[in-house]
Amino acid sequence: MNDRPLIKNLALGLFFVIIIFAGYYVLNIPDQRTDGQKIGNAIDQMSNGVDKAARELEPRTLGDKLDDAAKDAFSKRNDQNKPY
Repeated sequence: MNDRPLIKNLALGLFFVIIIFAGYYVLNIPDQRTDGQKIGNAIDQMSNGVDKAARELEPRTLGDKLDDAAKDAFSKRNDQNKPY
């Protein structure tokens, strides 16, 4: 009996489980910036609006930042497609 396909499938499954856990960990790392860095980032974002600058002051994970960027991009896309 040939066990190679079984071993190959188990190794592939283990690989995907490790990738999923690693991705979850990376997206949920706490914000490690100091208060001074947060204020500096907020000042840099003032040209993009007060709302985006205020977001920089909150402790956010990488997942939160990616979520905000996706929402901003989707909102911007919808604003461009609205007939005036």
